[in-house]
Amino acid sequence: MAEPGFEVRPDTLVVTWGDANTCSYPSIWLRDNCPSGLHPQTHERLLDLLSLDAAPVLLSAQADGDAVVLAYQDGHRSRLPLALLSAHRPGTMAADPGAVPCALWRADMTVAGIPRFAAAAVLAGDTALADWLRQTARSGLSLITGLDDRIEAGTQVAERIGFLRKTNFGTTFEVISVPDPNNLAYTPVALPLHTDLPNQEVPPGFQFLHCIANDARGGGSLFADGFAIAEDLRRADPEAFRLLCEVPIPYRFHDDEADIRVHEPVITLDRSGAVIEIRYNAHIAGVFDMPAAIMPEYYRAYRAFMAMTRDPGYRLTFKLEAGEMVVFDNRRVLHGREAFDPSTGFRHLHGCYVDRGEFTSRLRLLARAAG
Repeated sequence: MAEPGFEVRPDTLVVTWGDANTCSYPSIWLRDNCPSGLHPQTHERLLDLLSLDAAPVLLSAQADGDAVVLAYQDGHRSRLPLALLSAHRPGTMAADPGAVPCALWRADMTVAGIPRFAAAAVLAGDTALADWLRQTARSGLSLITGLDDRIEAGTQVAERIGFLRKTNFGTTFEVISVPDPNNLAYTPVALPLHTDLPNQEVPPGFQFLHCIANDARGGGSLFADGFAIAEDLRRADPEAFRLLCEVPIPYRFHDDEADIRVHEPVITLDRSGAVIEIRYNAHIAGVFDMPAAIMPEYYRAYRAFMAMTRDPGYRLTFKLEAGEMVVFDNRRVLHGREAFDPSTGFRHLHGCYVDRGEFTSRLRLLARAAG
């Protein structure tokens, strides 16, 4: 690729790259990102922006190997790597190894299509770990196989990613039927599709459910891609989609030791309009308190989303076996459970969470290590 060309203006450096793309870099941005303004070990910013003019006057730009040397009217000189300028072209987000594009799925993915990885491989090597993380991020759902029946076996795989997320249910939790439950998960009743802990300010990211035993009659696991449901609703019923994005509703969990509540919408979009989060749990939704004028239309939208979660065209159903662990993005993939009969056998899942930030951090570190 040809060397870039430079055009110097008093308040801007215009760079024409070898791919014929031209980018303008304001002089205040160039000074803000001068390596001399960063701490040499931590790479955190030390420069006080208020010590500069609003538009430092740029005098010259000279290529110097893999960098450009910039001279300013106030006497400052910068040596900026060309790689930094290329990676951070104004108006374009830098490449991020942690940002894996989603592949939406419906029931046509089938259970056989769920990405599967052997626990031994994920524990032993970074190549398998990176492949598992990328495929899990892409589909929002994967299976780890070959775990032994130690209670710690599943959490050891989760800790290959990063720190476990502690909630009011603890750092880990046991999904078993108990006599005095504080959550429907700890009963044998059917659980419709939902996301966990939408009542939290930031719901947990990835959930890990390690099957220790699943001998009872019933107890099949249900999954659906909430992003696919949301996108289909956007096309079929734009007004319902808008209401679910714009109108916050109350979510609340409370027992003797916690009372955690928020107001948030069912569907969250990023600045580009892409769906990035689903908060849906009809069991812990509070009393709707939006204005009465929009309440009937909101209920219509909410029921439309609920009906889609009951549609077999979106659902995958399978029964976890001992030694398997299902991993899914709790802020994307809805999960549920068929009822089971505890008198016919023992059912025990050991669970934990890892936040999205830890997940994407590990992807970036693995990409950096792989060069």
